[in-house]
Amino acid sequence: MKLNEKFVITINRELGSGGRTIGRKLAEKLGVPFYDKALIKALQDMYHLDEAEIEKLKGRSHSWWAEFKRTLTLGYQYNEAYYRANTSIEPDALTTDEIFKNEQEILKAIAKDESCVVAGRSGFFVFRNHPNRMSILIQASMDFRVKRVAHKQNISPEEARKIIDKVDKMRENYVNKYTKTSRYDTRNYDLVIMADGKTEDEIVDTILHFIGPKKTDSFAYL
Repeated sequence: MKLNEKFVITINRELGSGGRTIGRKLAEKLGVPFYDKALIKALQDMYHLDEAEIEKLKGRSHSWWAEFKRTLTLGYQYNEAYYRANTSIEPDALTTDEIFKNEQEILKAIAKDESCVVAGRSGFFVFRNHPNRMSILIQASMDFRVKRVAHKQNISPEEARKIIDKVDKMRENYVNKYTKTSRYDTRNYDLVIMADGKTEDEIVDTILHFIGPKKTDSFAYL
């Protein structure tokens, strides 16, 4: 992956692994935007980016995302309040084929216009043919995940485990339905990292080292 050209880094993660925070911190280090489910959904809901509107924007410009973004007077903070209010640890159980198609169009337009880090949304599949991309999976042991979710949500370990089991099943069903593969299939990724025993910043540094100028194209499991 070449950092001096437009790139996209996708991060799939297990709930409780810290993957979303890692993605955000990685984006900050690289100086690029960070996108995930809540932000994409906010775009769709706030600006009515359904299939018809996307096609209209695409028809007006070769880079409709750049044109659309120029109309947002508040830049990347335009949906901060909405984003906070709509962030959820659970995937959207009401995702439809049309919503998935719209998400793909939005994500592809974003990556065409600018470098970015994308968490979830089956990014490894959406960008599988992108000429300058890297796909990462962040995993962790169940004990690590339970402790993190319990602490973050201020709930018991038993409640945390139930949430994790539910989200794992929903996310796997989502990925299988729309990509015909498993999110646990390591062939979908360039790099797989176990979060146990590592801080979020240490994992970010590991990723930055991996994508440095001496990186080879070989798969790695860290």
